[in-house]
Amino acid sequence: MTDELTVGPRTAPAGGGERRTLRRDVSAPALLAGLVCVAVSFSGPLVVVLAAAAAGRLDPAHTASWIWAVAIGSGVSGFALSWWTRTPVVTAWSTPGAALLVASLGDYPYREAVGAFLVSAAAVTLFGVTGWFGRLIAAVPAGIVNAMLAGILFSFGAGIFGAVHSAPLLVVGSFAAFLLAKRFAARYAVLVALLAGGVLAALSVGLPLRLGTGGPTVPVLTAPSFSWAALVGLALPLAIVTLASQNAPGLGVLRAFGYPADDRLLIGTTGAVSVLVAPFGSPGVNLAAITAAICSGPEAHPDPRRRYVAGMSSGLLYVLVGGFGGVLVSLFTGLPKELVSVVAGVALLASLQGSLAAAVAEERGRDAAVVTFLASASGMTLFGIGSAFWGLLFGLGTHLALDARRG
Repeated sequence: MTDELTVGPRTAPAGGGERRTLRRDVSAPALLAGLVCVAVSFSGPLVVVLAAAAAGRLDPAHTASWIWAVAIGSGVSGFALSWWTRTPVVTAWSTPGAALLVASLGDYPYREAVGAFLVSAAAVTLFGVTGWFGRLIAAVPAGIVNAMLAGILFSFGAGIFGAVHSAPLLVVGSFAAFLLAKRFAARYAVLVALLAGGVLAALSVGLPLRLGTGGPTVPVLTAPSFSWAALVGLALPLAIVTLASQNAPGLGVLRAFGYPADDRLLIGTTGAVSVLVAPFGSPGVNLAAITAAICSGPEAHPDPRRRYVAGMSSGLLYVLVGGFGGVLVSLFTGLPKELVSVVAGVALLASLQGSLAAAVAEERGRDAAVVTFLASASGMTLFGIGSAFWGLLFGLGTHLALDARRG
C-alpha cells in the first residue's frame, strides 16, 4: 500500500496526467465550502422537514429517525460519489418534496407513507440507471441550463442585502470583510466572512451556540405497507418532484461548472440509497442544487480538479450531524438567519456571476435564457413542483418557439 490514498477511479483526471491523491488535494477553502453547505442545509430546509414530520404527527423518536436517515443517506452517497468521480457531488433531501409532505403526509398512516417512500425511490432509481432522464436533460441548451442555475442562485445573492434591515452591522461588516479578503487573499474570503460574521453576530443579534443534549441518534425501523391511495397521492408526486425539482437542477449545476456528470451513476446511486434509508423514515435522497453550487464554484478551490474535497467534506459533516442529531442539529438551526444569509450569499457570488455570463454569452438564445432566469428566480410553485423545473420548461418553450424555428 502507498502512504497516500488514491482518489477516484483508475483514470487520469481531466487536465493532467498525474493521479490525484486526497492528501495533496485537501484544502481549507474546500473544507469550508463543505461546512457552509451543511450549515445552509440545516439552517433552512431542515425546518421544512420538521414541519412535514409535525404534519404526519410523528413522535420525537420517529422525527429524529427521519433526520438521521436523510442526513446519513446524503452524507454517505455524497462522500462516496465525490471520492469516486472526483467531482463535488453534494446530495441532500428534497426540500420541495418535504414541502409536498407538509400538505399530504397526515392523510395516510405512517407505514403506508414509508411504503410510498420506497416505491418513489425505486422509480427514481429506474429512471436513473436506464439513462431515460439523462437523455432528456442532455437535450437542453447550455444557455438555458446556466440561466436556470443563475435563477436558483439569485435569491441567495439578493438575500445578502435583504438581511441588512434586521442586522445591518452583521451583514455590512461581513460583506466588507469578504471584499477585503477577496482583494488580498481570495481563497480565504468566505472563511474571513464567516469568522467576521460570527464575531459581529455575537456583538449585535447574538450567537446562541446551543449544542443540545443527548447521545447518538437511534434510528427507528418501520415495516412498510402499501396502498393505492398512498402510491398515487404520495409516491407518484414525490418521484416527479424529486426528479424535476432536485435531480434536474443538480445535474445542471455540475454540468454548468464543466463537470461531465454521469446521470446514470449519480441518479441511480442516490435512488438506491433512498431505497435503503426509506424504512427509517427518509422520503428520499437526491442531487443537491443550491448547496452543490457552493462546493462546485471557484470559492471552493481555484482548481476544479480539487473541488471534489468539498463534496467529501459536506458528506462527512452530514454523517456527523445525522449520527449525533440531538447534539448538533440545534447548533445549525440556532445560527442567526442573517449570518447564514450573508455567508451563503458571498459563497455563491462567483457561481452566480459565471452562470449569468454563460447564460447570455450567445446572442442567439438570449430570449430563452432570460425567460429561464426569470421563471427560475420567481420562486413559483405549480402542482407541487418548484420554479427550477418550470424555468427549464418555459425556457425550452421559448427556445422552440424562437431559436429552433430560426435554425
